[in-house]
Amino acid sequence: MSENSTPPGQIPHYTTAEVAKLLGMAVRSVQLMVDRGDLEAWKTPGGHRRITRASVERWRGRQGDAATTSGAPAAAPAPAPAQAGTGPRVLLIEDSVHFQNLVRLLVQRHFPDVQLHVAHDGITGMALYGQIQPDVLLVDILLPDIDGAALITTLRTHEQFARCKLLVVTSLDAAEREAYAFALGGARVIHKPQLVQELPEALGELLGRQAA
Repeated sequence: MSENSTPPGQIPHYTTAEVAKLLGMAVRSVQLMVDRGDLEAWKTPGGHRRITRASVERWRGRQGDAATTSGAPAAAPAPAPAQAGTGPRVLLIEDSVHFQNLVRLLVQRHFPDVQLHVAHDGITGMALYGQIQPDVLLVDILLPDIDGAALITTLRTHEQFARCKLLVVTSLDAAEREAYAFALGGARVIHKPQLVQELPEALGELLGRQAA
């Protein structure tokens, strides 16, 4: 690792815990970001990670204005939330652009005042969760970097999760998702083939209102 050949100890840096607090994430999530190259870091002789401040700022910059825009890939950018700042906050963590767009259409049609934020992977989703503190978390079980069950388990350790309602969407049938029952904790699960029929009612119940 190098920044203008400066010795590592002289490079402005954060500890893993400091980055976790800054981004509103779990320490393990930050470690995963380092391991996959999202953040630049080195280890002290004692084995502790030190993460460069510059790489943290670059990562935050790549998120754009994450609190008001979608986390969708650049190839398929998503619009800003409808009527941002006026209604409940819903965070969707879903890697499929097709289902991102489908949820967006359903939310805009039935709950036009809801602020919908979208993250296309679990790591981005956890960062965005800490930033916007959503009223409802809508998450897929199968994600590319960290599965939804592990993500939910991690988020349950956050104090603010007690104020957030959970709705799970998945392509797995009832038998296939039994392995994830430990994380779902009684949350309502919508099978993706039934998303159009079930999402408006389920989201309405969590928001305490009827779908338009």
